[in-house]
Formats: sequence, structure tokens, C-alpha cells
Amino acid sequence: MNVLILGSGGRENAFAWKLSQSKNINKLFIAPGNAGTSIFGTNVAISTTDFTAIKKTVLEHDINMVIVGPEDPLVKGIHDFFLADAGLKNIPVIGPQKNGAQLEGSKDFSKQFMIRHHIPTARYRTFDKESLNEGLKFLETLHPPFVLKADGLAGGKGVVIPNTLEAAKIELTDMLSNAKFGNASSKVVIEEFLKGIELSVFILTDGNSYKILPSAKDYKRIGEGDIGLNTGGMGAISPVPFADEAFIKKVEDRIIIPTLNGLKQDGIDYKGFIFIGLMNNNGEPAVIEYNVRMGDPETEVVIPRIKSDLLELFEGVANGNLNLKTLELDNRFATAIMLVAGGYPEEYEKGNIIKGLDLVEDGIAFQAGTKLNSENNIITDGGRVIAVTSFGQTMDEALKKAFLNAERIQYKDKFYRKDIGADLKAYFIESTGKPM
Repeated sequence: MNVLILGSGGRENAFAWKLSQSKNINKLFIAPGNAGTSIFGTNVAISTTDFTAIKKTVLEHDINMVIVGPEDPLVKGIHDFFLADAGLKNIPVIGPQKNGAQLEGSKDFSKQFMIRHHIPTARYRTFDKESLNEGLKFLETLHPPFVLKADGLAGGKGVVIPNTLEAAKIELTDMLSNAKFGNASSKVVIEEFLKGIELSVFILTDGNSYKILPSAKDYKRIGEGDIGLNTGGMGAISPVPFADEAFIKKVEDRIIIPTLNGLKQDGIDYKGFIFIGLMNNNGEPAVIEYNVRMGDPETEVVIPRIKSDLLELFEGVANGNLNLKTLELDNRFATAIMLVAGGYPEEYEKGNIIKGLDLVEDGIAFQAGTKLNSENNIITDGGRVIAVTSFGQTMDEALKKAFLNAERIQYKDKFYRKDIGADLKAYFIESTGKPM
């Protein structure tokens, strides 16, 4: 089977790494890919939203399946484009159609869906520029901190959580009146703040049956102690220690099953991943948000824990018989440390030579913002550069290996958080009275 992966980050590097191990893979293509994906397949220099170029690539290379990494092409209708084209309609796309992709493409759509289908979530209201004054008054009915979300896609950075009413009013005005996040914040969802500790649960579904993938926790803030600006993710851990069988059963019964039933009731044929961002408040899960693809860097800890043939699982999605496929997991902990460019998520340099990738031991360096220069050196080409993933029988063991590997990789102004996992240790001690 010839497979095309759309995307260029660490997530796509992890997909390429895993799919290259399948006994059913013939040729693997990644568009546009990065220096790391080129190890496992052939990079194709096209945009993930250039559907005409994607069609040409699919037909030229006799592609049998397309796996969509990022959300943008899904929200813009890549799956619908294939279904509407006589030459492409029989080629399966792993990722929802445009109507299902609205679960991520519109925060307002997503919240309405949750309320309609009785899925636990924070109370909310949505406002636009014309209703700004109503939004300012609504903020006065809430207790700090305040959660403001740009309705549309904002590269994972469209959520702000001010700690004071004055700051919240300034942010809301900036988002609606001054288009802080461009068209993405033409509407803003204001939510009550959910207390607890965050985690993510992922499922793969063919529209009827589903597989629950490993849980994970990522770290969005740039600074240690979860301070500073939001990023695309500074690290991840899987499994989440408190997400035991009883907790996941609550998630399945109260969230996963109602979500899939809700999609059916709404006439949405959904094939692909659903990323469920959750808040755990004393053992009770509530949905923060849906994403319609795998997260990054969560993919870099979830996919390595899947022992089954990933391509076979995708075939189950495509053929509607995922229930007949086996999902076998590695019970060890996987941790990922994201190495970023100095200055990220604000201004940062590109083009710095990366050294030490060959020194990584007992781990995997999933490349994200990298490319090859004219001298065939791997250089930085983005804010988030490399996710270093390691395994361990305990979380501490996995983290120790990952941090050692993070030190072995070198480039100018490298930065990474050294406190990944610290909150999980503290939470475990607080909730159980025992050290991890």
C-alpha cells in the first residue's frame, strides 16, 4: 500500500516512523514533511491545504490512503474534496469531513454540540463584535480566572486565561474589536473556569466502533511552573498516572459514547481521530475541548506505545471494521521533551545547525521544525524543533532518559522545560499521600 501523510511536524514524524514498520506498507510519502520524515519516506514539497497539488501527488504516486495530520486541511474540507472527485472518491482519508471537523474548527459549534448531547463541560456564552458589551457584562457574572477562546483556528494559541476581571475585559475587547487572533476571534467563547488537572484522551473511530488510545498530558506554557505564553506544546507524558481504569470508564460512558452517538444523531459520518481535552476535578471528567486530529506533542508519546500495526488500524477505519482489529499497547511510560528555538513562541531564529541526533540513546528524536540545508546538514526551521521521546517502567525513569537525550542534542539557543511531569508527581502525592 502507498500512503500519503499530510503535515510537517513531530506528529507526522511519529506517524511516518510507526507506519514505516508496517508489513503492508509499500511506499510512504509525506507532504511537506521535514528532515526527520525523510528518513522513513519521500517528502513532497506541497502545502497541506493545496488540494489541487495533493490530488496530483495522489494520482502520480498511486496513493491508496491519505492520513491527515493537522487540523487546517480537515476544517477546509480535504475529505469532502476527495469524496466529490471521481478520481479520488475511492481513496480513504483518515480524518473527518468538514462538518465533523467543526468540532475543532468552531469552539461555539463544539460547545453547542456538548450541551445538546449532555456531555459534561463548562457553562459558556459566545459573543461577537456587535455583542461586546453583553460579553463584558457576562464576565462580571463569573469568578476568576476567566477563560476566553477564539472561536476559530488560531494555531493552538487562541485561548487566554486572565486572572482579573479588568484583564479579562481588556482581552475580550482586544479579541473582538482589534482582531487579536484575526478572523479566528471574530467570535469569542467565554467559559467558566474548570478546576482540576488537565489530561487528554484519544480515540480512533470508523464512525461506529472505536478504540481508546493511551491517555496523555501535555504542557502548553513556555515557562517552568506553567507560566508565560502558550505554545504548541512543550512536552507530554503517557499514560497519565491518575487516569486509571475507573476514570477512563467514566470518560467512556459519559463522554466518548455520547460524543459518537451525538455525531450519528446529527448526521455526521466521522472517520478518524477524536482528541478529547479533559479536566479531572476530583475524579470527575469534563470536556475542555475537542480536536479532530492527534495532538502534538501527545502523538510522540501515544503512537510509540501502540504495539499493533497502525496501518491495519487505519484500514479498519477506512473499511468500517475497526472492531475486528486488535489494539495492543506497551505498558511502559513514554515521555517527550520538546526542544524549541530561543525566543519561541515569539520571534526566533531559523537555520541553526543541529548536532547530536546520533547520540540519542534508548529513545527517539522526532523532528518537527527541521529541514536539510544545501550541505545536507539538519537545521532548525521552526519554533518547536525536536521532541525527544523515551520509555521507562516508571515516569521518573522515562523522564530521566528523555532529559539526558535532550542534553545530547545541541543547536544555538536551544531551550526546553525541565519540570515536565512535576505537576503529576505533586498531584499524585496530594491525592494519595504517597510518593510516586
